[in-house]
Amino acid sequence: MSTPTAAYSVRLRVRLPNVPGALGRLSVALGEIGANIVGLHGFEAKGPVLDEDVVVNCSDAAHIEKVREALTRLEGVEILDFADRTFEMHAGGKIHVLATVEVNDRDDLSMAYTPGVARICTAIATEPHLAHELTIKKNTVAIVTDGTAVLGLGDIGPEASLPVMEGKALLFKSFADVDAFPVCIDTTDATTPEAKVDAIVETVVRIAPVYGGINLEDIAAPACFEVEERLRERLDIPVFHDDQHGTAVVTLAALENSLKIVGKHMDELRVVISGAGAAGVAIAKILMAAGVRDVIGCDSKGAVTRERQDLNSAKRAFAELTNPNGASGSLSEVLPGADVFIGVSAPDLLHADDLRKMASDPIVFAMANPDPEIRPEVAAGLVAVMATGRSDYPNQINNVLAFPGIFRGALDAGATTITEGMKVAAAEAIASAVPEDELGPELIVPSVFEKAVVELVAAAVAGAAVADGVCRTR
Repeated sequence: MSTPTAAYSVRLRVRLPNVPGALGRLSVALGEIGANIVGLHGFEAKGPVLDEDVVVNCSDAAHIEKVREALTRLEGVEILDFADRTFEMHAGGKIHVLATVEVNDRDDLSMAYTPGVARICTAIATEPHLAHELTIKKNTVAIVTDGTAVLGLGDIGPEASLPVMEGKALLFKSFADVDAFPVCIDTTDATTPEAKVDAIVETVVRIAPVYGGINLEDIAAPACFEVEERLRERLDIPVFHDDQHGTAVVTLAALENSLKIVGKHMDELRVVISGAGAAGVAIAKILMAAGVRDVIGCDSKGAVTRERQDLNSAKRAFAELTNPNGASGSLSEVLPGADVFIGVSAPDLLHADDLRKMASDPIVFAMANPDPEIRPEVAAGLVAVMATGRSDYPNQINNVLAFPGIFRGALDAGATTITEGMKVAAAEAIASAVPEDELGPELIVPSVFEKAVVELVAAAVAGAAVADGVCRTR
C-alpha cells in the first residue's frame, strides 16, 4: 500500500465511550489498516460518551472506504460525520472575484462606473497600450485548456478539467499575486485534430484583449505544440505552455544542482527521457540548450528514432533533435549506461534492476503523477539523487516553482513573449534558491513554499526580458 497522503484525507467526528483507552482503541484500529491520524481537533464530553474530531490520511479512494468500514465494525464507536476533506475544499470552487476599490457613495460610483469610466475608455481607444495600465489586463492571465490531457486522467473534457484550472489560478494568486482565471474550451464538436486546434486558437485570440498573458494547460500533444506556436505568432502578450516549459524549467534547475552533487557536467551526460509528449520534448530541448549532447526519448513503443514510421509530426521533430547514436529498443534496453533518467510518462515503468544497469551515481527524476515511474522506496540505495513530482517525497519537481515567477516577471517587465533566455534565467534562479551549504541528495530544489523563489524567478525573468529586447515600449 502506498503512503497515506493529505490528498486522500478524511475528517471524522466519532462518538466513543467516555472511558480510559477508548481513543487508543480507535487509534490502533486505524493503524492496523495503514491509516494515519494527523489531527485531533477537539472533543466534547457528554456524560458517558465522548465526541472527538479526527483527521485521518489514507493512501487512495479505496483506502478511505476501508477506513469507513473498519470504524463501522469497531464496537463502541459511532460515526457522526465522515467527510472527504479534498471534496470539502472544492465545494463551491476555490477562487472568486474581489473588488480592488470600494464603492461607498455617489462620487465613488461616478468614477468607477458611469460617467467617469467613459474617460478611461476614451483614453484606451486613443492609446491602446493604456489597457495594460488602467485595466485588469495589467495583472491577469488566462489559464486555457480543452481538457484533453488533464494530469494522469487523460481526455476528461473541459468541465471536468475546471478544478485543476481553478487550482492553478489559486497558485498564481497565492504565490505571485497574479490574477488568473480558468478558460475551459469545449472542442468536442470539432471533427478533426486540425479543427480542434483552430477552435482553441480562435477562441483565445478573441478573448485575449482581457488578459496580459496566456497560460496553456493540459492540452494533448501534438495539438499543444501547434496551439502555442500559432498563438505566439498572433498575440503580443506572453504565451506559455506550462506542461512543456514549466516542467522543463524546473527539471533543468533540479539537474543543475544534482550535477553539483555527483560531480558530472552537462556535456558528458547520457539522458533517457520516458515520455515523448509535450513535457518530454520541452525537457529535451532545454537540456540540449544547456549543453547535454546525448538525449534519448522513449514512448510506449520504445526509443524514438528517425527510422520509426509510426511517429506523429511532433515526435518526428523530436527524433531529428535527439538520439544521435540511433539507439533503439525498449526503455529497459536503452537505459543501461545512462547517467540520468527523466520520467514524464506512466507509473511503475522501472524496476530496481533497471537502476543497477545505469552509470555510476545515477540521477532519477520519476515525475509521473500521481504515481511515479519508480517509487523512492524501490530506488533507495541505488541512485545518487532521486526526485518525483509528489509533495510527500523529498525533491518535488513541481511547476509551481516556475510559472508564478515567470508570469510575475513577464507582466512586471511588460514582456510581449516568453523567450528561451527567460526560461533559462528562471531555471538558474530556482537552482540558486538552494544554498550551497544545504545542497544534498534530498534537497536539490527549494520548497514550493519558499517565498524567495518567486521573487528570484520574477527578477531573473524580467531582467532576461529586457536583455532579449521583448519589453513593451509603451
